[in-house]
Amino acid sequence: MSRPPQIWLHRFAVFLAGATLFLITAGASVTSTGSGLAVPDWPLSFGQFFPAMEGGVLYEHGHRMIAGVVLVLTVILVVWLARREERVSVRRLGYVAMLALVAQAVLGGLTVLFLLPTPISVSHAALAEAFLCMIVSIALLTSPGWGEPPPPVETEDALSLRRVALITTGVVYVQILLGAVMRHMGAGLAIPDFPLSYGRVFPPFWYPHVAIHYAHRVGALVVTIGVAMLLFRIMKHHRGDRQIARPAVLLGAVLTVQIFLGALTIWSKRAVIPTTAHVAVGAATLATTIVITLRSFRLLRGRA
Repeated sequence: MSRPPQIWLHRFAVFLAGATLFLITAGASVTSTGSGLAVPDWPLSFGQFFPAMEGGVLYEHGHRMIAGVVLVLTVILVVWLARREERVSVRRLGYVAMLALVAQAVLGGLTVLFLLPTPISVSHAALAEAFLCMIVSIALLTSPGWGEPPPPVETEDALSLRRVALITTGVVYVQILLGAVMRHMGAGLAIPDFPLSYGRVFPPFWYPHVAIHYAHRVGALVVTIGVAMLLFRIMKHHRGDRQIARPAVLLGAVLTVQIFLGALTIWSKRAVIPTTAHVAVGAATLATTIVITLRSFRLLRGRA
């Protein structure tokens, strides 16, 4: 028995979300290896489509090639949504994602042409995370089970879950932005020890690099508290709903790995693998909170 066409749209969106996470990881490897200016021109690389993939060129041009693939996949998704998706809001989300990706490509080019200015580099990273959230949302909204009635819940519980999920998602996104600012300022080792800061709870001096690094650490604590509150509420009131409980368990596991990777980044003096993985797992954390947030809204909608 053949499956309905919508399932293939959902699967394609899931594949694109995975490709986007891979693209973010590739971008993180460019920063981690210091390869941001290994190719000095844009959109070509040394005036070529396929330069010799050696040294930093492998990371920078490889990142551009992956971005090109994601662009093609996004165009396919948007056309598919325009032809098959009946909900106007989902189609519009696809159009916005397409515009965001084009803007992302332009910011990537400007980052190179203007020699890695921090504001443009951070904007490039911020928009990449926002694009991931859009694609994850489309994948979730096109899933086969989305149209089925959710289990009955108390309105007050659903409202509280929605608030906590929204706040947690916002805090995770801000934390990622703080990490991007720290990374592109070159402040990743402004505080060289962990969990203390120069052997103290508070750093003994506060020049900009130390301040942004310490802010990122404080942000990690705030994210941990937010995720703990979210998990507590889900396990207390919605443990029986697998669509909420399973991503909650995943979120707890992902955050644990992320904290360890943050510590390992410091202990290894920003070795390439843990530093790159820290960015990738941060993006996965944000994607997981988006899933929980959207499903919490669905719970409330079902009750209404």
